[in-house]
Amino acid sequence: MYATRSQTRLIRFDESPVSWATMADLDEKLWRRFATPHSDDAPERFLSKLGMATQDQEGVWRPTVAGLLMACRNPEEFMYTAFIQAVAYRGTSVADRGDSPYQLDARDITGPLDEQIMDACHFVRKNMRMAARKGAMGGRQDLPQYDMAAVFEAVTNAVAHRDYSVTGSKVRLKIFADRLELYAPGMLANSMTPESLPFRQAARNEAVASLLARCRIAREDLIVHRTHIMDKRGEGVPLILSRSKALSGHTPEYRLLDESELMLTIWAAEV
Repeated sequence: MYATRSQTRLIRFDESPVSWATMADLDEKLWRRFATPHSDDAPERFLSKLGMATQDQEGVWRPTVAGLLMACRNPEEFMYTAFIQAVAYRGTSVADRGDSPYQLDARDITGPLDEQIMDACHFVRKNMRMAARKGAMGGRQDLPQYDMAAVFEAVTNAVAHRDYSVTGSKVRLKIFADRLELYAPGMLANSMTPESLPFRQAARNEAVASLLARCRIAREDLIVHRTHIMDKRGEGVPLILSRSKALSGHTPEYRLLDESELMLTIWAAEV
């Protein structure tokens, strides 16, 4: 019984109401994209079915955590760590400064989660090195440092499965000369371990995962291996591991830091 209650608390946090937000804080254009031609419920009822709104203890309709993450233009105004902090460094460590600025690029990536995912992928592609060679048929063949499908899956997993009840930490994306590091707040859900990630599936934020599975990928120039952001089949981690190793020759590494943050390292290919 204790395990069931604990599991429910972890999974359902994204469906809890945010007491300092109102329904007006949800952008109608953003939540209407989840409607179908047969959706004729009142807005509150429709949003409640998606886990994006619920009534608080006083019976007042409030946006949920998932509602703000997916249908608010600036969710970080209500959950101040609901963004991705992205930094590209010049060398192989933060301390590797030399005579030049040690940061090549830095950005706080905000907005609805689906936009954060695509903007983070764009940040990686913009800041990774790209070589080129003549292909077998005489055309140009690009040689990137990172497989963008693997980066997309990694960022999607980070924002979809992080623990949003952890208020003091945000998703962090770091690009170094030889690797990419991605940090997601919270310990792994439902007895998962870093070693079990390629073989098991557990969704901490079920409403968020369901909504991301409804979102079509808007940047087809970045991602071509899927039409929607999530497929909920648990294929993301195996894809990250296999495609990254095929490109760089090194298997990505998952580590749990102090049981409070999951870190993924993807090694860069030599270009």
